[in-house]
Amino acid sequence: MDAVELAGALLSAWAVWLTARRRPWCWPVGFASVLVYGWIFIHAKLYSDALLQAAFAVLIVYGWLRWLSHLDADGRVQIATLPAGQLVAHLLIGAAGALALGYAMHRWTDAALPWLDAALTAFSLVAQWWQGRRHIAAWWLWIVVDVIYVGEYVYKGLSITAVLYAGFVALAAMGLRQWQRAEHPLEARPAAG
Repeated sequence: MDAVELAGALLSAWAVWLTARRRPWCWPVGFASVLVYGWIFIHAKLYSDALLQAAFAVLIVYGWLRWLSHLDADGRVQIATLPAGQLVAHLLIGAAGALALGYAMHRWTDAALPWLDAALTAFSLVAQWWQGRRHIAAWWLWIVVDVIYVGEYVYKGLSITAVLYAGFVALAAMGLRQWQRAEHPLEARPAAG
């Protein structure tokens, strides 16, 4: 299991690194990683996380197609603004999804951490949706979600995955910085002087 977890971790880290660099190849690499992690999470009885991997597979196809139609001259995806109204609406949808999935997992499964796992799943879906739609806000949400995931995976004894998610926090901070620079390229340049 450790070798499978390590393979999933390496694929996932590569996909996030490519995403931070605004490279469309992040999507097929991410697709491979969700297949591996779907299997891992089923065996760890983290069913919401397993369902999340299936949802990620669908969102990955969507994101890849969307990104391919919004590339700039150097082959990197263009950043898109997230209106405040959509931000609030999407977070409310995430909260409602967290409550519904948490209740279902608590009531009808032997899930290890039904409420926490469901909340992380719901807000990961929001972050993935934003990522596919090219919004910088995705990186802020990924940072919050990934910090909490580190604790969950330490608790469940998934050490490699906990380290991976700690790395995701660092990669998300890098992605945030790079995407902010891409959105405001003139502000990122030092003043001539």
